[in-house]
Amino acid sequence: MDDLRPADPARIGGHRLLGRLGAGGMGVVYLGRTDAGALAAIKVILPGLAEDEDFRTRFRRESEAARRVDSPWAVRVIGADTESERPWLATEFVPGPTLVDVVAQCGPLPVRSVTVLGRLLSRALAAVHAAGLVHRDVKPGNVLLTADGPRLIDFGIARAADATALTATGVVVGTPGFLPPEQASGRTAGPAGDVFSLGCLLGYAATGRPPFGTGPADALLYRTVHDAPDLDGVEEPRLRALLERCLAKDPATRPSASALDRLMTEDAPTGERATWLPEDVVRIIADRSAAVLSLPGIDATVAEEPRPPEPAPGRRRFLLYAAGGAAALGAGALTAVRIGADRSGAGGPDGEPGGRRWIVGVHADLTGPLSAAGRAQERGVRLAVDRFNSTGDQPFRLAVKVLDDTGDPTRSARVAEEFTRDPEVAAVIGPTSDAAAVAALPTYDEATLPVLTVSALQIVFPPRANGSLFQAGPSYASLSMPIVHRLLTHPGTERLGILIDRAGGQAAYQAGYAANLMTPSLTTGTTHPRVVPAGTSAFEPVVADLLAHRSDALFYAGDAAGASRVARVLGGLSFDGPRMAQHTAMGREFLERAGAAADGWEFVAPFTDASAPAAATFAEAHRKRFGAEPAAWSAEAYDAAGLVARELAALAGRATASAQPSAGPSGAGHAVRPRLTAAIAASRYEGVSRTYAFDEEGQQLVGEEAHVYRVEDGRFRYLGAAGQPEPKS
Repeated sequence: MDDLRPADPARIGGHRLLGRLGAGGMGVVYLGRTDAGALAAIKVILPGLAEDEDFRTRFRRESEAARRVDSPWAVRVIGADTESERPWLATEFVPGPTLVDVVAQCGPLPVRSVTVLGRLLSRALAAVHAAGLVHRDVKPGNVLLTADGPRLIDFGIARAADATALTATGVVVGTPGFLPPEQASGRTAGPAGDVFSLGCLLGYAATGRPPFGTGPADALLYRTVHDAPDLDGVEEPRLRALLERCLAKDPATRPSASALDRLMTEDAPTGERATWLPEDVVRIIADRSAAVLSLPGIDATVAEEPRPPEPAPGRRRFLLYAAGGAAALGAGALTAVRIGADRSGAGGPDGEPGGRRWIVGVHADLTGPLSAAGRAQERGVRLAVDRFNSTGDQPFRLAVKVLDDTGDPTRSARVAEEFTRDPEVAAVIGPTSDAAAVAALPTYDEATLPVLTVSALQIVFPPRANGSLFQAGPSYASLSMPIVHRLLTHPGTERLGILIDRAGGQAAYQAGYAANLMTPSLTTGTTHPRVVPAGTSAFEPVVADLLAHRSDALFYAGDAAGASRVARVLGGLSFDGPRMAQHTAMGREFLERAGAAADGWEFVAPFTDASAPAAATFAEAHRKRFGAEPAAWSAEAYDAAGLVARELAALAGRATASAQPSAGPSGAGHAVRPRLTAAIAASRYEGVSRTYAFDEEGQQLVGEEAHVYRVEDGRFRYLGAAGQPEPKS
């Protein structure tokens, strides 16, 4: 739970607002109270979606259907306005803990509790389906527990059963580990999909773990489609049999929600006594309910204040209860804030107080595991700002504001909040890592603050409404194309051995999987893939297997430790074929651990080198300003900031030409951000590292321009731009 922000309204549809319950791809959910004292959860649709007539039509239709859901076990819709400038939907507010909270604190529930839970939630789903809806996100976090029974909440991605889904075809919606096989495969899920998800939820309640395990999303989706559920610990035969029927792979063989209600034998609880739950769970429910009674009066939001006042302790306690007890970060959440000149190097200020200016934010890991990349990106942005401020009669000056997320996703979200609150910040360069980008994306997207990341390269980011994130570097999958091209165009190479080391996380899996998938479509070669679990230290057997299957070229996707071990194994076998590793593994650690066996290894990287002809002017400016050669990722951040500066100046020029009011130094950030986002989306920019243009659907970089490096005499040598493969004829 968060406090209201300065831009948040004080009232919505007759409700005084207390705070934010959450935010997502569709809108912001507020906690509100009517003048009569009734609490409500109010979802307000984001401006970008509110302007989309197709979305507004679907929202209107589905809001009407949701109001027809009639069940005491599903939260009631108590108000809506689908025609206002910001459409909203209000449901009753339930202060109880989520099933996730309860299982985390108290462990699995007893058989009777699980059976009651299943029977009442099946009734809730039967009502949802009778109203013509499919929930599509039945999971423990969307079930609240109260004394008299559970409540199914959050119809944020529900859709009418006969309507087009709100997301693009092929996009998996829902929560991996709790969605049905048809949904995991990208197909449309009907009411039977909700029954499967309910089976997963009940299995979780009975055992304390999801039936298809935990881990990366791709692994969960695979197990959901192909593996049997893990129901060990469900000893009661009747309950286990019902769960197995719910978790059938074929939707046609699952019971309907109504049939499941009849198959469950436990009666619903009566009255307000929570006899259906263990005592420790009842105490948690009582604590949450008591917090509501101590709720103080509500003051209206003062929009002119830069930040809302700190709520009284009683209110803060209640807000934390309502959010599931999430702990607030301490004062160290933002560990570095630097505006203006970098005093560590030569050069003038990046922008001066007074007059008209905009700020380019740098959201980076400056002190964590990717600190070298974060510091390089900060320097690149500073150089771009230097160049802009020194060029002619600019309509404004630029400044740089730097915040350090330390590589921690939780801190990354707080950094994003800090940037979005600052009205002078027009755009942000970063974050450095995939996890930090995912954590920050909802906040940036809600504020329509354009964010250009050059080093967060995962294939797909969570769905977003306003398209504020620009992936200004080729994804791990895109980088696999030049890797395959380089390895299989060597004379005599016909079979690519691919070693995916789970120690490299999602980056390794995505790169290795894409290389395996692309090889037959791009070349006449074949592949022999192997996957090893994280923590593998003995690579001799897997390397022997790759060579035994006639692999004459090798690609390793993983971390530096694994890459160095594989290099030493191959060195002992006198393997002389082409060999490459993912760029994420190729750093100083690889050189030191692999020793002489590192020579000859290559990698394809999304970052250029100071010795590249296109980087000559940039590299000279970097040496002059910072007294050092530019490191990896510096040129790419320089390009991203240069693109932002150009489009921001163009917007200012058009505003001047049309005599429109232009942003001053203190406030038009919230107004200019959507226009700048649209301008970047439509732009084409020739940078030091590559040409920047973005596709319309995902705002990912168009093209796979990359660079090749090789280890020679214990050092990385830049070989030039990577070749692009042509599809085989």
